[in-house]
Order: sequence, then structure tokens, then C-alpha cells
Amino acid sequence: MSAAAKDQVVIFDTTLRDGEQSPGASMTLEEKLQVAELLDTMGVDVIEAGFPIASIGDFEAVCEIAKRSKNSVIAGLSRAIPADIDRAGEAVKFAERGRIHTFVSTSPIHLQYQMKKNEEEVLEIIRQTVSRARNLIDDVEWSAMDATRTSIEYLSRCVEAAIDAGATTINLPDTVGYAVPHEYQMMFEQIIKNVPNSDKAIFSVHCHNDLGLAVANSLAGVAGGARQIECTINGLGERAGNAALEEVVMAIRTRNDVLPYGCSVDPKYMTRASKLVSAVTSFPVQFNKAIVGKNAFAHESGIHQDGMLKHAETYEIMRPEDVGVRATSLVMGKHSGRAAFKDKLTELGYDLGDNAFQEAFRRFKDLADRKKNVYDEDIEALVEDEISVQGESVKVLSLTVIAGTGGPQKAILTMDVDGRHRTREANGDGPVDATFNAIKAIIPHEATLQLYQVHAVTEGTDAQAEVTVRLEDGGKIATGKGADTDTLVASARAYVSALNKLKVRRQREINVEDAIAS
Repeated sequence: MSAAAKDQVVIFDTTLRDGEQSPGASMTLEEKLQVAELLDTMGVDVIEAGFPIASIGDFEAVCEIAKRSKNSVIAGLSRAIPADIDRAGEAVKFAERGRIHTFVSTSPIHLQYQMKKNEEEVLEIIRQTVSRARNLIDDVEWSAMDATRTSIEYLSRCVEAAIDAGATTINLPDTVGYAVPHEYQMMFEQIIKNVPNSDKAIFSVHCHNDLGLAVANSLAGVAGGARQIECTINGLGERAGNAALEEVVMAIRTRNDVLPYGCSVDPKYMTRASKLVSAVTSFPVQFNKAIVGKNAFAHESGIHQDGMLKHAETYEIMRPEDVGVRATSLVMGKHSGRAAFKDKLTELGYDLGDNAFQEAFRRFKDLADRKKNVYDEDIEALVEDEISVQGESVKVLSLTVIAGTGGPQKAILTMDVDGRHRTREANGDGPVDATFNAIKAIIPHEATLQLYQVHAVTEGTDAQAEVTVRLEDGGKIATGKGADTDTLVASARAYVSALNKLKVRRQREINVEDAIAS
């Protein structure tokens, strides 16, 4: 391996697999294809497209992404089970470059309580399953689940067995976010030194953020000899999430003096990717999120503003345009035409189909009539709301609410349900409760409200409200978002969006059951 290759870090994105495992973050096939296409365009080396054995939908998504990928390696995840491995191999075979990623637990607590096997039995499982995967495809990644709570001696034996069986990438994940940077770095140094065939594989990091150390641990692992980082857009993932791709890449680019590595990701797509993933999963990005948060390049303090006016580098260590953020903002208004609106969408990183564009433009003009100033954030909220409702079978058409201290809170709601207009009236303990009761009258369901959250997109009394609603039904969780200058309309849209997602998930389960039965 050349010196240049040794210093190149492979970026492995698992937004579509580990990211989708976040409660409520489920994506449709079309949404997955959109995300995968953007990841492929931005130069991600490996896209983990899904868990093919998990469902027919996941299998189909991995197959379709594999067929469409132009540059990235497409990986499918599998447990250390022959049927899983075969299914993953079947899905990624359509890719120009495919990978089977198989894993097994190695820590004492996992072996005792989850695997219920001893160390020698797990070693044999590693040999058999990695060998099986390698007989199907040349590119095989093996992961030691809960590696950071596994002894170095046993972990070394597992790694050696996996490489002997044909693994070309070895992933040593901090599965539960337990490690701290210096010990994670040391683990890689010791494993690479102890395992006699370690030079035959690339080592990989996969860090969870339970202690807020995922990015720091990932970079420490690279310092210890790893040359692949597994991460997700916006740090999406189970529990507290994964290392954020945008933070890892920009840390390497910005501090290349102390992190002397290269990576192939083009950062100018990062803001666009962040917004897309946030829109399709309905997971909002916190305002102060590093790199892609709304406030990442915003300055309110007088001292900071004074410094920025004199020289941008006084308070900005990165240029906003490097990550796809415009330094200046064009204010849009009611006199703006379609061409200006389309140019603004392009500037903000959106590429809508004709129908979606026309509907977004209509809503923009309505918004401009109600607001004195329409800011970039207003347009982003509007477009993300429009993206979230594309393809939904149930939509809010009109809402009238009667509220106040002098009488019952009443909502009169009209919705489009599978092409038919339905109107219902309902009372409630407040206007939001009445609105949600009206929805339930039109679409009877047993889902319970877990989260209702409102925030203003911009300042001012005419600001758009962006509402997030999380529903739970039979153990299934879905999150919906809605935006409007009327908080109640935004609330209705968010609630209906979540209901639509629950409906899609139920239909997927029915399809799987029907397929199994047949």
C-alpha cells in the first residue's frame, strides 16, 4: 500500500441503515433513493444501503440503490447467520462494487446474555460466516459488536480469524458509546500490533454518541491506525446517534495540520444532505449543530459582529460556502416570480420535481402575502414541509378553529383522504386538542401522542411555526413535521404526516406477512 493510500480515510455512510434505526426515522424507498443518490454524488466511498434480511422493503431498497450507484461501494448488513449473508449477497450483487458487512458480538456481556455462546463457539461462527460471505463477493467487512468492552486478547483472536477467513475490512465499533478517545486509539494500536495478518485488512471505526464522544473517538481510532470511518448525516442513529459525517470530514479538512489524512467527500453538498435527511426523517437539526446547524455561521453578539466585519476569520474557522451555505441572504417577497424562486431553491440546495415545485411556489406566494419579509429559513421550512407530504395519501385541506375563554374550543377540519374530501367537527381541551380530535374523527386510530413541539422559524409575530409531532402505535413510532404561519395548521399537518408514516409502516408489515404466507 502506498504512503498516499495509507493516509486516505474511507468514509462509510450508514444513514440508510443505522440512521434509519432511530425510532421514527423510517424512510420510504423513494426517499432512500434520493439520499443514496446525493451520497454517491458527494463522494462517499461506501454507502451501507440497508439490512436486506430485515424486510422485503429493505431488500428492495438495497437492490435498487446497488443498481443506480455510479461511484460508491454499496454494502448490505447481515448477522452472522447463513441466510442473512446469502440475502445480503443477493442484494448487493447488482452493484458495480458491492460489499457484505457481517457482524457478531464479542464482549463477555453480549456472549453471556445475548449470544449465549462461549468464546470458542463464536470464533467458529466467525470463520464459517466470513468464509461464506467471501465465497459470494470479494469485498467483505467483519464487525466485532461491542468491541470496546471485549478483552484485547480475545478481540485479537477474533480479528485474526476473520482476516484468515477472507475479511478485507475489520470494524471495531464502540457499539454502546462507552469508550473515551485515548483508550479507543490504544485499542487499535494494540490490535494492529498483536494480530499477525493485520496488514491484510483495512481497520474501521464505528462510534456511537452516548457520551457525546463519537466524533472524537472516531478521529482517535484513525490516529490509532484505522482508515475507515463509519458515520451518518446529522449524526442520525440509534439512541444518541452516530459520529456525524459532516463533523468528521470538516475536522479533517480544517485541522489537516494535526489530522494529516485525506478523504474523498466534497463538503459543498453537506448542508444540502443535512436538509434532505432532516426532511425525509422528520428529525430536526438543532440550531447549534456543528457545521450544518442554522446558527453554525450566524453571529448575534456585537463583539462577534464587529470582528466578522473586520475579518471573517476572527470568529469563523471555516468558510460557509465550503459546506454549501451562502454567506449572504436574498430576501424574497410577494413580487418574486417563479424564476427567482427556482434560483433561490437551487441556492438553498433543493431540486424539486415540477409538481412539487409548483405547489411549493403556490405556498410561497401565500406566505409572502401574510409575511412582510420571507427569509431563507422560511423557504427551507416550507420546502421541507412540502417534501414530507409528497406521496402522502391523507392531506389537510382547510381548518377553522374557534377558541377563547368564552366557549368550547372547536375545530372544523376538511381533509383529502385517498382522493376524497371529508369534513368533521370536534371539540377539545384547547385548540390543538380540538384539531387533533377532528383528525381522529376523520381517520380513526389508536396512536398516542408522544411529542408535540413548536418553534418559530424566524423572529417576529408573523414568523412561521414549525411543529414536530411524534406518534406511537403498537410499538411503532413515527415523527411528522409541518410548517405554516398558523400554528394550528402546522400542527394538523405534522400530526397527519406522522399518521401517514405509521400507515406506510403498517402496509410494509402486511406486504411482508403476505409474502411469507405465499
